[in-house]
Amino acid sequence: MIDIGLSKMALIGAVALIVIGPEKLPRVARTVGTLLGKAQRYVADVKSEVNRSMELDELKKMKESVEGAARDVEQSIRTNASEFEKDMNHAAGLDYGATDDFGDPFNVVPAYRNPGKKWRLKRGATPQWYKSRSGVRTKALSGAARVARYRPQKFY
Repeated sequence: MIDIGLSKMALIGAVALIVIGPEKLPRVARTVGTLLGKAQRYVADVKSEVNRSMELDELKKMKESVEGAARDVEQSIRTNASEFEKDMNHAAGLDYGATDDFGDPFNVVPAYRNPGKKWRLKRGATPQWYKSRSGVRTKALSGAARVARYRPQKFY
């Protein structure tokens, strides 16, 4: 960086005082100070952006290596599991048939199946004329609707 000592700063200040003049010197010094501050902030932003991009590249490389290792582990587990399954089926004398957890083909529990009862259809099979004659309510009224329907009429 630039090596500026106290003697050089005094020389620059004296030349600026002579060239610019004592009236404009404070305004010029303020302007130069703000420009230097902006330049320093810009340099700091560029440095932080470069550091961030370097860290991002490192993280991407690390992610790729971890994903590769995970794929290798998954592949090895799958191959070992398939080999184990083949060995177990061969030892039990089965060829990929349905078995329970212990390899017994006669102790297999079937999967749950909905019985398919159609209770809604049976409930709705009663004819409408029978419901109206026997007094079965087919439509439910809310509290407000019931009050409005059965409120006595006012005579004026």
